[in-house]
Amino acid sequence: MVEPLVLKDHGGESQIFFDRIVLGFGLLLVATLFLVARMFYLQIVQHEIYITLADNNRIQLQSLPPIRGLIYDRNGELLADNVPTFSLTITKERVKNMDAIIADIDTLIGLSAEQVASFKRRLKRRKRPFESVPIRFRLSQQEIAKISVNSFALIGAEVEAKLVRHYPQGALMAHAVGSVRRINEEDVKKLDPVAYSGTDHIGKIGVEKFYENRLLGNVGHQRVEIDARGRLMKILDATAPVAGNDLRLTVDVSLQRAANEFLGARRGTIVAIEPNTGGILALVSKPSYDPNLFVTGIDFSTYAKLRDSPDVPLFNRALQGQYEPGSTLKPFIGLAGLVTGVASSDFTIDDPGWFRLPKNKRLYRDWNWTKEGYGGHGKVNLEKAIYRSCNIYFYQLAVKLGIDRLHDQLALFGFGVNTAIDLPEARSGLLPSRAWKLGSRGQSWYPGDTVNIGIGQGDILVTPLQMATAVAILANRGRVVAPHLMRRAQASVPKLPNVDQVPQEAWDLIIGAMEKVVHRGNQGFNENGTAWAYIGQDISYRMAGKSGTAQVVGIAQGEEYDEELLNERQRKHAWFVAFAPIEKPRIVLAVLVENGGGGSKIASPIARQVIDFYLQNNPPNKMANKVPVPLLNNSGRNMAINRVDQVVKR
Repeated sequence: MVEPLVLKDHGGESQIFFDRIVLGFGLLLVATLFLVARMFYLQIVQHEIYITLADNNRIQLQSLPPIRGLIYDRNGELLADNVPTFSLTITKERVKNMDAIIADIDTLIGLSAEQVASFKRRLKRRKRPFESVPIRFRLSQQEIAKISVNSFALIGAEVEAKLVRHYPQGALMAHAVGSVRRINEEDVKKLDPVAYSGTDHIGKIGVEKFYENRLLGNVGHQRVEIDARGRLMKILDATAPVAGNDLRLTVDVSLQRAANEFLGARRGTIVAIEPNTGGILALVSKPSYDPNLFVTGIDFSTYAKLRDSPDVPLFNRALQGQYEPGSTLKPFIGLAGLVTGVASSDFTIDDPGWFRLPKNKRLYRDWNWTKEGYGGHGKVNLEKAIYRSCNIYFYQLAVKLGIDRLHDQLALFGFGVNTAIDLPEARSGLLPSRAWKLGSRGQSWYPGDTVNIGIGQGDILVTPLQMATAVAILANRGRVVAPHLMRRAQASVPKLPNVDQVPQEAWDLIIGAMEKVVHRGNQGFNENGTAWAYIGQDISYRMAGKSGTAQVVGIAQGEEYDEELLNERQRKHAWFVAFAPIEKPRIVLAVLVENGGGGSKIASPIARQVIDFYLQNNPPNKMANKVPVPLLNNSGRNMAINRVDQVVKR
């Protein structure tokens, strides 16, 4: 019998379907509950955390660099300014492919390998996220236009306007004012990251370095809202930066410019000091360089030319150059003889043109000695020894004094130490002693060493600034002043005590002899002051001066110095120091011409021109009634940067 055919179990299938619906609904309900719980956790429990993260993506804290203080000369002429400049910057967090955007920028406006390497170093030194880093400085209008047109392809790169240091006097004031330069890796290790946030530069040399804390100012901050592309939408709140303090220096730009012109194309330096205060009126070092080249970073080839130049323009001869003082040291040695009683006004020697130590065959010659045996100044006292610059007198006086007394007396005038207040590059020179020679060379001090010191040669070295400072003490008759560049500098307290053990008649004798260096004439060749023929005629004021020549290469015994046979760089350095007027000195001067030859012939006319210019342009009545020029307000710089920002946005 055949079984009946069963087609489908509808009831069973319905039950299975229903069970599946219930299971699916249950899973959906569980998932929904999980999502609701998760949303509750994120929106309610973790609300503060995620709102902070969201704000961090939407809101940025940006540093507002302060405006650096300006620097003026004594008359209110601007020496260091801040000018708007355009830079191309990149914000790393907004860039998807750094190599690609650098390549695009290179195609548009060109980038050197050095610029790219510097950018990457700066990128590593960033202090916080979303901080833009400059890759190109000083953009031209054409370059800005190219970047603007292609901005859609340069997401993360922007043209920014910033105030950058500018030195309107250029090379003229480079060695006097110094300069700022970009912060490097070594600087980052030492600097306060908060104080320098948003700031790319720091004072590296000169006044800019010494007064960095005054010039820098205080950084400000602002919270800004940005969109998904990193564009600024609005400023939420801000703390304004505090501008740095302006500085007024003691230097006189007009005198600096004149001194620079009088020195001409020669290598050398001129330092002028106001003896009453110690304020530096002029500080010229030639050749010089344009400090603006270093502000935003100098390219390697340009720097190499400056660094490798045989004329060393980067070297500050006024502060760092250490030279034998030559005969400019003689007034101080004469004063040492008077103070110690070793010499007197009437002590006289017979100068045959040479000097010899006992039991020694070597002859120490006078400057006018010749191979034919001519030389000497006959009967010579201390006064004549100074105005005729008689070597033989000072050979003998130095030996009688001995190196110990010489060292102690010369130290009173600042030789061998740095007495400057705000000149960080100033060097100390070298005032030799027995202990120094034994310690540095392992040798004893010999009488011949003392003979050389007697005419400012041998191991003694001075900087032009030291020489001018020592002459200022002489002009003040023992009152010590500390050389400085900042007007009314609080730290301008002399580092040395006054030279108060010198009797008045000793000052009179030495200063009177220096006066005769310039003004004693028409007495015959062997009786005239050494500088009279060059600067002592038709002079309307009384000047005290002393010439000097510093030997660069040694001359063998029996040989005569012949300048024409020597390479130019082997010739003697020409010195001249002076102050005027003698009655109430208002300017002290030290002039050094490298490889110039005779001090009286080469250096003294330059000194006369500088002093003439200063006294004629700054008569006593004018100085007494002079009204200080008000300093400019940095708010003008704020307006300038705002205007530039508007140009960039347009």
